[in-house]
Amino acid sequence: MNQPANLLDYRTKSEHLLIGLMSGTSLDGIDAALVAIRTDEQGEIADVTLRDFFYMPYSEDLREWVMSLCSVETARLDQLTAVHYGLSEWYAHAVEQLIKQANVTAEEVDAVCTHGQTIWHIAGRTPFPGPTGMTEVRASLQIGELSTLAERTRIPVVGNFRARDLAADGEGAPLVPYADYILFRDPQKGRLLQNIGGIANVTVLPAGESIEKVVAFDTGPGNMIMDQIVQVMTKGRLRYDAGGEIAGSGTVSQELLDRLLQDPYYQIQPPKSTGREVYGKAFAQELLAQATQLGISQADLLATVTALTATSIANAYKQFVLPTTKVEEVIVSGGGAHNQTLLRMLQDRLPAEITVTTTQQFGMPDDAKEAVAFAILGHETLMGRPSNVPSVTGAKRAVPLGNICF
Repeated sequence: MNQPANLLDYRTKSEHLLIGLMSGTSLDGIDAALVAIRTDEQGEIADVTLRDFFYMPYSEDLREWVMSLCSVETARLDQLTAVHYGLSEWYAHAVEQLIKQANVTAEEVDAVCTHGQTIWHIAGRTPFPGPTGMTEVRASLQIGELSTLAERTRIPVVGNFRARDLAADGEGAPLVPYADYILFRDPQKGRLLQNIGGIANVTVLPAGESIEKVVAFDTGPGNMIMDQIVQVMTKGRLRYDAGGEIAGSGTVSQELLDRLLQDPYYQIQPPKSTGREVYGKAFAQELLAQATQLGISQADLLATVTALTATSIANAYKQFVLPTTKVEEVIVSGGGAHNQTLLRMLQDRLPAEITVTTTQQFGMPDDAKEAVAFAILGHETLMGRPSNVPSVTGAKRAVPLGNICF
């Protein structure tokens, strides 16, 4: 029997098998990764191997329910409560399917490490009536009840990762940079790990540096605006621009792109984070109205918002990264890694000596990296070690992340 009865049991082993679960701001579905982690004599991570990967899309009904919770105009408390518990039934099903596909048993899995579904993320601090008067708090909400997931799978669960970093006065995001450092650091090459999910975020890995030198931040919108525009264009028939083919057929409106690049977020110094509450449905609807006013076709609008993601990423590098860090490679993951038009636009906007590639070229499916990352974060939590990066989140100190449900 592999499964730990307690934390001491887990920490004395050198071979660990975990499942990482990620459901991102694109609201497309659940990424489930079976991850083997080997530790050395000091208990430090020596090797990480992706053993298997399973993707389970959300149903249209579930997507609509979750989407409604991401807007102050449509969110309902009764629905929020139901989805908080109901999502874990979906997570449990994804775990069961992954275990079956990988031909392992639940008893062999040490823990399930779940990010949960982000409903609302407040960047910075928000006013709040505290016990001694008005104060400010940091807050972010990821839902998916850990107890339900543990009960259904009969496997220990680690989750609610962002809360402890927020409590330490961090942004609570991004959290993946710790895993990026474990997986992709290089003694000679400076690398940028660019995840393009609903929101785009970058991890800066200077060549040969310690984790204290790692920087990461949300560059701005990823696929979120593009996906919304495609859904409107096709009356819901398509949820995203497969391969970037529609955007590739259009022409970028420089006038609208220049207007969009005036967004104050792009000038904020890192650490910083953003989310659907900024670049969600309301933003897309306003953008569609502007395009109509300017006489921009739908294909041209999609080309323009694709260029917005590529340009905002490239500009973030030029402003906040390249002046101080030599970079040889940009390694893209997430849904955006499949968008060839987006990748081409990004490459065109970067210096010629920087190569744009994807995690697939390193033996990891482009959609699997964040699920693998949360398996790594969960492992460190079970080991009792910090896995936030204060230079990334702005937290006052490094802290262990997440809650454990045996």
